[in-house]
Amino acid sequence: MRAARGSASKVPEVIALFWIVKVLTTGMGEATSDYFVHRVGLGNTPALAVVALTTGALLAISLVIQLAARSYVTWRYWLAVTLVGVFGTMAADGVHVQLGVPYIVSSAFFAVVLAVIFCLWYASERTLSIHSIRTRRRELFYWAVVIATFALGTATGDMTAVTLNLGYLLSGVMFAGLIALPAIGYRWFGLNEVFAFWFAYVLTRPLGASFADWLAVSPSRGGLGLGYGTVALTLGASIVGFVTYMAVSHVDAPRDEPVVSQEAERRTA
Repeated sequence: MRAARGSASKVPEVIALFWIVKVLTTGMGEATSDYFVHRVGLGNTPALAVVALTTGALLAISLVIQLAARSYVTWRYWLAVTLVGVFGTMAADGVHVQLGVPYIVSSAFFAVVLAVIFCLWYASERTLSIHSIRTRRRELFYWAVVIATFALGTATGDMTAVTLNLGYLLSGVMFAGLIALPAIGYRWFGLNEVFAFWFAYVLTRPLGASFADWLAVSPSRGGLGLGYGTVALTLGASIVGFVTYMAVSHVDAPRDEPVVSQEAERRTA
């Protein structure tokens, strides 16, 4: 049986640290984006465009570095995820702040975008499993989904906190409860593993962002008033610490799995 092109997985093993660092990157992305936006000023459109373009360029470079790797490398992967967190936040916030699109509309739009990417991915590969990310095309689909989930999660978190007036803390608590549902469904009720993973993955974004906003915003807005810069630096340092540990210990290394052809995967999907 001919092996599919590309034999090494390009994504980490899904362990507890994966979810911890993922939530931290969402919070760090939210705080970093808001820090730059408020430092530049909401009304300074040219400067905001420069910040967004610079962040987009850094993201593009990180993705090129990630795609160039022949196997999973801890720092490359999480660098890309972190920059997606910052850029995804800017994209979602830009649609609302600069274009005046309501959060509920932008949430629906990004949900449709995510659904379309999933449909195209499945139509092409007949699988959405992250354990199958062993070819360039599947990796491109994967990162497209990651970017879309960040934008969707940002818009959804802001919608619940601002539009629905739940506030950042209550929104964070709500998403913490919701993210437990796929784990419970998979563990005890036979929920499909792939669906459970992506359901939880989407929710990590509003979960991390809501708590980051709660820590950063002023008490008059229902927060602790630590400031976006402080929150971004603290979460960033935490990410560096966990990523360093994973890189040294290799606890996140993808487990070895037999590599089968794309045709064989489609027959067994």
